[in-house]
Amino acid sequence: MGGGSGASEEEANENDALVIGGHTFHSRFILGSGKYSLKLIQAAVEYAGAELITVAVRRANTKEKENILDYVPKGITLLPNTSGARTADEAVRISHLARALGCGDFVKIEIMRDSKYLLPDNNETIKATEILAKEGFIVMPYMYPDLNAARDLVSAGAAAVMPLAAPIGSNRGLATKEFIQILIDEIDLPIIVDAGIGAPSQACEAMEMGAAAIMANTALATAGNVPLMASAFGDAIRAGRKAYLAGLGRVLSRGAEASDPLTGFLRN
Repeated sequence: MGGGSGASEEEANENDALVIGGHTFHSRFILGSGKYSLKLIQAAVEYAGAELITVAVRRANTKEKENILDYVPKGITLLPNTSGARTADEAVRISHLARALGCGDFVKIEIMRDSKYLLPDNNETIKATEILAKEGFIVMPYMYPDLNAARDLVSAGAAAVMPLAAPIGSNRGLATKEFIQILIDEIDLPIIVDAGIGAPSQACEAMEMGAAAIMANTALATAGNVPLMASAFGDAIRAGRKAYLAGLGRVLSRGAEASDPLTGFLRN
């Protein structure tokens, strides 16, 4: 087979960067917060290539227990989240605290009043996004995948939109797949699939759909071999992204089509 004049795979990967709020990342895996350990963070960075790691401000602001910030390697961008906030006002206060602690201008908005299913409150999330974006924060809101809410988040100044795939910590996969696809098709911001992804194959599928990145935590933290699972997620996300960029082949709704010509043989 003859070679083409296109860019090498390495050059293509270098040019295919994830840009959020003017900041460039070359990894499309984001480590979520919650089930943290030194082993998990090391595996996510070394084997999955994580460059962005979320931090719950309430866990970074105490010396009574382990300080998560002590585990995060230099060069990693912190994404403080507003876990525990039940209103927009509470999320804004937590975001200000994160900035004062030196966590930077990134913030992931999480506002939940539902303690059973931990579903985000889209209305309060939109309010918090508008306030914080005007204050110069790079706002990445976690939301239930609804097109009208996503459009409102764009208007409010969000830097990305982070729809849930399934309830937090459930590892159920792409339960909201059709709604996420609508956001990917209609919203001109990075769509980062957050919460519920439980297997590398699910992450790959989301990337094939056109998602900009995947956030995961429980799938890695509860795996039998954390480093190996982190590596699997990294490979799956890269494979899914390549497939999306390549353009998936068409699907026949009926029948079959031979991949090789059938003329000259197979006669009756």
